[in-house]
Amino acid sequence: MKCIKLIVLLAALVAAPFALAEGNPEAGKEKSQPCAACHGPDGNSPSGMYPSLAGQGQKYLLEQLKAFKSGARENAIMAGQVANLSDQDMQDLAAYFAEQTITTGQASADWVDQGERLYRGGDVEAGIPACSGCHGPAGEGIDAAGFPALAGQHPDYVEAQLKAFRAAGSEAIGDMAKRANDPQAMMRTIAAKMSDAQIKAVASFVSGLSADEGGAEE
Repeated sequence: MKCIKLIVLLAALVAAPFALAEGNPEAGKEKSQPCAACHGPDGNSPSGMYPSLAGQGQKYLLEQLKAFKSGARENAIMAGQVANLSDQDMQDLAAYFAEQTITTGQASADWVDQGERLYRGGDVEAGIPACSGCHGPAGEGIDAAGFPALAGQHPDYVEAQLKAFRAAGSEAIGDMAKRANDPQAMMRTIAAKMSDAQIKAVASFVSGLSADEGGAEE
């Protein structure tokens, strides 16, 4: 009898980490209340300064939360927000926001043509690959690989992040915000080859992409 009890206890201890590996969207909804001021109650941010989290891949969201907590991704506001979050808290938040629906924006007519060319075909001469290769033809992302969804994201935020990746790969940029938590420096390498105009065009284009329709609205 003691042997059976010991086996049951060991089985419970071994199973515990796997139980914690699954996020609970309902728990995440409750825990997301402090996030609402910047990211909106349903993950649709009211300001281009902050990203919309609705519909973002669960793996990607979890990776970013952990990066903010470890300091691999620097942001004073987010560092304070995640400081006391447990792994389960982060799993729950990621699960909640991943289930929400992002509100599609509107691509600027001034940038949509250039943005679509870069997003779908890249710039061979400049060595810039098509964004759709990693982020999907409709901007839906590839969550299994940790590649984020871009469809409907605020253009100001996308532009700022591309410039931050570019700054991280260039010492000549000076004191601009930098971002260096991309695997194998993939985004730093690509952004370093992009001009301000190309960055603005792509950022505008993805804001009008719909993960459901795969097109951009002018």
